[in-house]
Amino acid sequence: MYSFTEENYLKTIFYLSIGAKEGVSTNALADSTNTRAASVSDMLKRLAEKGLINYQKYRGVTLTEEGERLALLVIRKHRLWEVFLAEKLQFGWDEVHVIAEELEHIRSERLIEKLDAFLGYPKFDPHGDPIPNAAGEMPRFIYRKLSEIVEGTTVVMTGVSEHSPAFLQHLDKAGLTLGCQLKVNEVSDFDKSVSVLIDNVRTLFVSHEVAKNLLVK
Repeated sequence: MYSFTEENYLKTIFYLSIGAKEGVSTNALADSTNTRAASVSDMLKRLAEKGLINYQKYRGVTLTEEGERLALLVIRKHRLWEVFLAEKLQFGWDEVHVIAEELEHIRSERLIEKLDAFLGYPKFDPHGDPIPNAAGEMPRFIYRKLSEIVEGTTVVMTGVSEHSPAFLQHLDKAGLTLGCQLKVNEVSDFDKSVSVLIDNVRTLFVSHEVAKNLLVK
């Protein structure tokens, strides 16, 4: 049995490890968890003793096979609850993350499997992120950022890399939703903002900051 805090650390290490060439640093974990470095070090020692991480002082942290499996199961629960909250209870995609942060720690495996079946075995959460399966395996998908797309190319918005309520509310106001078709009309030489044609209906100017957080394919 693991504490909520331990599960959150495993999940954070997993996210910080994505695309990293080296182990996750104590300082990076302290920044992500808003915790003092000394407290982070104490937690890492505890996780290492339980065989969930590989930890050597000053050399960074990596998840063991068991640590990664547990991290992915927490992520699985989180994303399934997000689907439930959005589809069945009609919460906005800007609201579900905070609530799912609490629900992801529910222990009952039977409940989660029934939830998965009830939802029709969804593959993606409301933000377009893939949902790990019951074995703790994460499907791998290759996405591109809208900021990387050249002029004249048409893509489909499939996800977001920024999940803050303020960002998602901004997308709602702009009419940018998952599944919408975006044709890149022009990329500004000055500030890299992007002019896009949405669903062949209307044109919108998207800032570079927003474009780099929109995932497309």
